[in-house]
Amino acid sequence: MASTVKPTRIALVTGAAQGIGKAIALRLAKDGLHVAINDLPSSQDKLLTTSDEIKAIGRESSVHFADISNEEQVKTMINEVVEKYGGLDVMVANAGVNFVKPFLETTVEQLERVFSINVKGTFLCYKYAGIQMVKQGRGGRIIGASSIAGKTGSYPNISIYSGSKFAIRGITQAAAGELGKHKITVNAYAPGTVITDMSIQFAERSAKENNVPVEDFHKAVAEQIPVKYAGVPDDIAGLVSYLASEEAHFVTGQSVSINGGSFCD
Repeated sequence: MASTVKPTRIALVTGAAQGIGKAIALRLAKDGLHVAINDLPSSQDKLLTTSDEIKAIGRESSVHFADISNEEQVKTMINEVVEKYGGLDVMVANAGVNFVKPFLETTVEQLERVFSINVKGTFLCYKYAGIQMVKQGRGGRIIGASSIAGKTGSYPNISIYSGSKFAIRGITQAAAGELGKHKITVNAYAPGTVITDMSIQFAERSAKENNVPVEDFHKAVAEQIPVKYAGVPDDIAGLVSYLASEEAHFVTGQSVSINGGSFCD
């Protein structure tokens, strides 16, 4: 009699050394997936800590250093994951960079850097994960990181970041349209204000520029959110958990807002 036990699914999460990426990696491990994780070599200690925490949950984990804006490094990373685990079922292209500067002061070089990481990097992760999933013939989940700034360009001083997150929405929709016939869904999450190291640094810089205590800046930001508080990485991880699940087979091409009501679409 054939076994009815399903094999453990395999996930790869980029930018998993800290913040939202780490929370996603740990949540997927709790959901029962083996989780390969990626970040830059400069984040080695934090990434190894994340891997240890995944193993403590009882799942397998491996560490893969790669610059997602480099095509050969992305290909190598995915090949390493497949070689170790035998396949890839969930790709979470979480890695990205923020950039804060007035529009008229932004240089072409700065634009190219942000788009290389946020847009090109996400594209490469989608593409090579998609190639592997099509080859396997068992479907899959591809998930990217957009933003509330990818739905409205009304936030000051983040024009090229906003543009990069709008681009991820477009790539997500287009990829979903082409990969659906292979039972591969492609979605993105679009967070609003989430408390991470990056957002704390942004708040400290903004508070200094506006000559107000950072605590007052945090309160002012929270007051603008309908639920009156900012999100935390685990909130985003919960959404990704659903998008990565088998139950989400009918959800594709979406960039799902998760922002406490700050922007409704």
